[in-house]
Amino acid sequence: MEDLQNRYLSICAEVQQPPNMCVLEVLEDNISSDGSLKLTGNDHLKHGDRLTDDDMVVLSKTLVGISTIKGIDLRYNNITDQGAVYVAHLIQESESLQSLDLMCNNIEADGAEVIAKSLHKNKNLKMLRMTGNKIGNKGAMHLAAMLQINTTLEEIDISDCDLATQSVIAFAIVLKNNRRIRAINLSRPLLFSLQEETIIHMAQMLVVNKTLKELHLGKHDMTDTGVERLCEALKLNISLRYLDLRCNRITRDGAKCLSEVLKHNPSLEILDLSSNRIEDDGAVYLSEVIKLPNSKLKALSVTSNNIGKQGLMSFNEAMEVNSCLTHIYFWGNKLEEPVCVAFSRVIRSGRLLAEHTDVSPYEVDGHVFLAEASHGLRRHYYWTSRYGEDGDSSNSALALMTADSLALQV
Repeated sequence: MEDLQNRYLSICAEVQQPPNMCVLEVLEDNISSDGSLKLTGNDHLKHGDRLTDDDMVVLSKTLVGISTIKGIDLRYNNITDQGAVYVAHLIQESESLQSLDLMCNNIEADGAEVIAKSLHKNKNLKMLRMTGNKIGNKGAMHLAAMLQINTTLEEIDISDCDLATQSVIAFAIVLKNNRRIRAINLSRPLLFSLQEETIIHMAQMLVVNKTLKELHLGKHDMTDTGVERLCEALKLNISLRYLDLRCNRITRDGAKCLSEVLKHNPSLEILDLSSNRIEDDGAVYLSEVIKLPNSKLKALSVTSNNIGKQGLMSFNEAMEVNSCLTHIYFWGNKLEEPVCVAFSRVIRSGRLLAEHTDVSPYEVDGHVFLAEASHGLRRHYYWTSRYGEDGDSSNSALALMTADSLALQV
């Protein structure tokens, strides 16, 4: 690490640029045992400014050829299209880099294009996260075209990137033939059609794709009609394990369709329906399936779904019948006292671990209430604890997927 610091300082002197104190601090003592380099711009414990394009010039030259660096986290910096050129150079020249996180920088279409081209012949990078960069439809089309050529990338996150109908459909078409992508996040595109063309293409893709394990379609303005088309395809799909449909317009009819999928498709293990409106009827449909002995659902999120006493109690009863469901999140619904008492008993008995749900029981004047707990399927998606990560249990979906992957390897 001392050699890496000296190399960084030497290149700074060569290009006549003052060293970034944040980079120096990280190079001194913050490279983790798994070879990841964390240079996030939102870490209040580090000294120095957020990385700019000029910093990327020096950083890319410093890290090229360093085989110990397996992952680079550049979230929340000020990297633009100009800096993306040096990021692309690092991708091309590095023979060890496996993950790259560029979340919430200022990269647009041109930057996405050079990064996509750098991945045409890359044989190492497995994870790319572009979340929050306004690459738009044009930039996304370059990344979709890249997936026709690249044979190594396994995870790609392009949520909150202002994708349009054309680029979402392009990803669906590419995934019909791509056999490497295991997880893709296409949440929050900018769609202006009410015909749900993107969901139709996603459904067609799921019928033929046998390798995709994780699909995020949050904020697609999806209705029950779209869910029905998706469910028709999911009945024929045997690989998808994690389906994210949060923040859509799904009601009890959509929940009924999903319950039929869970009844006949044992591969689906994690379902996120947060911020929809399935209400009591939808909750009952899902809980009836969870009660079945062949149910394989491990994690369910139904936060903010206007579910009342009947629906929540049905989930409680389902957990007593089937032990497979280990994670459930339901804050933001109607938590009447019978519901609070029932889930308080489940938590205190150890059937539902405190870190596997988003509520915490407490008692006042002989009455039981539930307080919100800071847990969720994707707690650490946009942020991380100021004092470091606090364990896989806080990111339940990731923990479940990772545990199952390790089990398969063994």
